[in-house]
Amino acid sequence: MRPLYIFRHITCEGPGYLAEVLSRNQVPYRLICVDAGDPVPDSITDCAGLVFMGGSMSVNDPLPWIAAELRLIRAAQQSGMPVLGHCLGGQLISKALGGAVTKNPVREIGWHAVRRSSTGTAGQWLEDFPKEAMLFHWHGETFSIPAGAEVILENDHCTHQAFAIGNTLALQCHVEMTAPMVREWSDLYQHEIAHPGGAVQSAAAITDDLDTRIAAAHQAADLLYTKWLEPLLG
Repeated sequence: MRPLYIFRHITCEGPGYLAEVLSRNQVPYRLICVDAGDPVPDSITDCAGLVFMGGSMSVNDPLPWIAAELRLIRAAQQSGMPVLGHCLGGQLISKALGGAVTKNPVREIGWHAVRRSSTGTAGQWLEDFPKEAMLFHWHGETFSIPAGAEVILENDHCTHQAFAIGNTLALQCHVEMTAPMVREWSDLYQHEIAHPGGAVQSAAAITDDLDTRIAAAHQAADLLYTKWLEPLLG
């Protein structure tokens, strides 16, 4: 099997739990560290799918690698190749497919429930997914839903938590988190949670009973990742 290309945009936002899922299913991948200067490949010829991780930048920033990644997403989606995005990665997918990325009504940071939407695509993707799941969030922007795609996850703070079209899955929430990642982000970005309130939680709230929360979140992640991997696993 050709490897997946996984694009990392900032050092602390690697594949996390997704790497464990891929290892468990014997799916090879190549980590492309954009943050370390790795070039974005020119084509999708040598990969089986594309995965885009998060980052503190915006897809609307004038960064040289953004246009290159958008081109790959469009090529992969047109060919039916699986594409997966987490937070910034989901926003990249939306923009590549004609959507827009704008400021969310509130900053959403911490553990917040998401629920299945009532769309037909949600029924196809989330057959075994619980009606509601507590997942991790850290974002201030949100994506619109491109033509042909449908929302599959939503919540009160951010209407568009995930959408799907064909073999493409875009997530606003962070299902890739591990406990060490949550602790690291809470430390690295403590200035963003110094004044909690509304949809922004404190570091203490974010890390409280963390192992239990991560275990539950991984159950939800397993369902999403397994469904996304179906075209590759057969």
